[in-house]
Amino acid sequence: MSVCLCRPRFVLHTAMNITEEERQGIYGRESHEENIIFATFYILVFIIAVPGNALALWAFCRQASTSPSKVFLKHLAIADISYILILPMRVIYHLSDSHWPFGHILCQLAGFLFYVNMYCSVYLMSFISLDRLLALLLPVKSQLVRKPAYASVAAGILWVIVIVSMSPLILSKKHMTNNSTGTCSQLYLEKPSPTALVSTIVAFVIPLVTIMVSYILILLKLKTVQQNEKRQMKDKAIRMIILIMMNFLFAIVPYHVTRVIYIHSHSDSHMTMAKSESLARANRITSALTCVSGVLDPLMYFFLTNTYRNILLQLVRREDHHQQSTRIM
Repeated sequence: MSVCLCRPRFVLHTAMNITEEERQGIYGRESHEENIIFATFYILVFIIAVPGNALALWAFCRQASTSPSKVFLKHLAIADISYILILPMRVIYHLSDSHWPFGHILCQLAGFLFYVNMYCSVYLMSFISLDRLLALLLPVKSQLVRKPAYASVAAGILWVIVIVSMSPLILSKKHMTNNSTGTCSQLYLEKPSPTALVSTIVAFVIPLVTIMVSYILILLKLKTVQQNEKRQMKDKAIRMIILIMMNFLFAIVPYHVTRVIYIHSHSDSHMTMAKSESLARANRITSALTCVSGVLDPLMYFFLTNTYRNILLQLVRREDHHQQSTRIM
């Protein structure tokens, strides 16, 4: 699923101006060791996530989507790839000891793709949860609305809404790069304002509650299913719940919890240097963790879609056969 290449800025005291903040270095510049760790992490994510999501997208496009969930999974793969492909820039940024050599436009684009990918992924997962809930509770009646064409329209509307909502990040005339230091500043500066809190609720809490409620209702329904009745459907539903909740808990929740703490801490006019540095480090770590979504999503494709699973298994068998033939020769 989806991380801003930019470093956060934190305020120690409301009376301090930006020049003094920059002079004192309170924007949380990464150490050399941190940069090496982050660069290594992004390289590993890129190596694992690109083949998995590219194969998934190819598999989904190869065959017509026969269910709303497959439509949403295809768009989820598109969202992941749109972000993963800019990870090499992030690797270079950290290997260059926090120096951004790509200029103002790519700095904005990196932050823009981060938020577009993350929030499209979050809402697509909530769509999948609702689709599974309808299929389980109203298997006959829900067929009127559970059509691939309707799912495509819903996904298209979601992309438009998220892109328009995030467009200020790409259209902003504020300079997001510092030519003197080569840094790429955080594109969406979170302040202790009602707007920042409302955006967190709309972008995160609503899909989270949707997923939680859907899965509670699904589990309650599954309790009424007999042990030998619709066993395959029950196992698939449980796998979906586990995989999506893992994705949320590891990739999405930490970032948003940190964001809320960050917004709240900005109202403290006596924040210490130690707290400022801790918040900066927490922001970097949790932002990096959102990349894990791009690794976990292919697992979801494997366990939830026969098309992706069959193609992947065929590739594995073909490779094993090739290796055996090579040994014989």
